[in-house]
Amino acid sequence: MTELNLTILLASVVAGAAPIIFATIGETITEKAGLINLSLDGTIMLSAMVAFVTAYSTDSIVLGFAAAAGVGALLAATVAVFSIYLNQNQVAVGFVLTLMARDLAYFLGNPYSRLAGPQAAPLPVPLLSKLPIVGPILFNHYWPVYLSLILIIVAWWYIYGTPEGLKLRSVGENPQAAFARGIDPRKMQLFSALLGGLFVGLAGATFALAIKPGWGRPQGAEGTGWIALALVIFGGWNPIKAAMGAYLFAFLQVIGIYLQGWFPSVPAQVFQVAPFPLMIFTLMIMFFAQRETAQIWAQNTPWKQSLLKLLAGNAPACLGKPYRPE
Repeated sequence: MTELNLTILLASVVAGAAPIIFATIGETITEKAGLINLSLDGTIMLSAMVAFVTAYSTDSIVLGFAAAAGVGALLAATVAVFSIYLNQNQVAVGFVLTLMARDLAYFLGNPYSRLAGPQAAPLPVPLLSKLPIVGPILFNHYWPVYLSLILIIVAWWYIYGTPEGLKLRSVGENPQAAFARGIDPRKMQLFSALLGGLFVGLAGATFALAIKPGWGRPQGAEGTGWIALALVIFGGWNPIKAAMGAYLFAFLQVIGIYLQGWFPSVPAQVFQVAPFPLMIFTLMIMFFAQRETAQIWAQNTPWKQSLLKLLAGNAPACLGKPYRPE
């Protein structure tokens, strides 16, 4: 592979990972507070449709992104309210919502299918985009791609470096203890769901208005929500590690396109499906890395311990267990 092709490949990975990062970090924030939102896949589809229709009708990319963020926050709030205040099973509610939102997206978006509409324009960063190799890879993208890169650092700082992030983590680990210290677990979980849902909505808008412009059936964003849920686990509920997983998945998708050209005799569907079982295989490795046998295998060997530390990740202690005031 030539240097030019490698640069294009890596730039495609950075761009292709942007919507996955939005969804993954949004769900990471939500789950850090102990709430599971399984409506991600349907939310991404519905927000992609709403983003395109809004931008098409108003000729405004900004309004398209804003509408998609609102859709994401609304669906996440629905999961939160049913779980936190109405004592319904959050997994069941989220699963029903993802199916409903997907079908709603296809039904309401059918008149706009395959229409040409507005899309975000590339926004090269002055001076930095001219740097050799690094410039085309990192600084010659749509603005949502830059936002996804910034979000990784901001989310990590928010969760681990601010008082609000500490409250978020305390609610996810022990909401009763958090309540005893003056924190309202319900409000914190609702806030985390709204914030996480907002980012999931931006993921859909990034698909429809930047990465895969337009709306159609199939849209090309199907399955992203389920991958995002897996990447939260892959990243050990850490936004930086989860983002690394998003880039890995995007790389597997992009390299599949190159492999189709290198091996034309292999059916294209093989390369399209390959990233999904590879992610499952990676999650299996992470599961075994946390077993006691793996700890015994790694003892007294620094590089093995470092590897296990990289793969390790513990879910919030009260994940999926809604707080019930006594």
